Amino acid sequence: MFTPKYPPQDTPPIPTTSAPTTYNPTPYVPAPAPASNRPAVHLTAGSTLALVAGGSAAVLVVGTVLVSMLLAVAITAVSVAVCAVTVRSILKSNRR
Repeated sequence: MFTPKYPPQDTPPIPTTSAPTTYNPTPYVPAPAPASNRPAVHLTAGSTLALVAGGSAAVLVVGTVLVSMLLAVAITAVSVAVCAVTVRSILKSNRR
């Protein structure tokens, strides 16, 4: 019941003639890749400096956004905690 059932394996046909057959495969030779017509990229000192400055600016902007989001979450958590303490204090004073 739990044993797998495999399909029958493909087998080459048995030759019916008595003449010997020879197998002569031709080797696969991949075609060469076409040459690219695009020029190579050359980095100069100015372009390297621009890439470094752009990368640094991107890191600073992303870092600033993430820190400001974390600060917004922290301020919201503190304000919710203050509201909870205030509501608890009001409810406790009304019971007396």
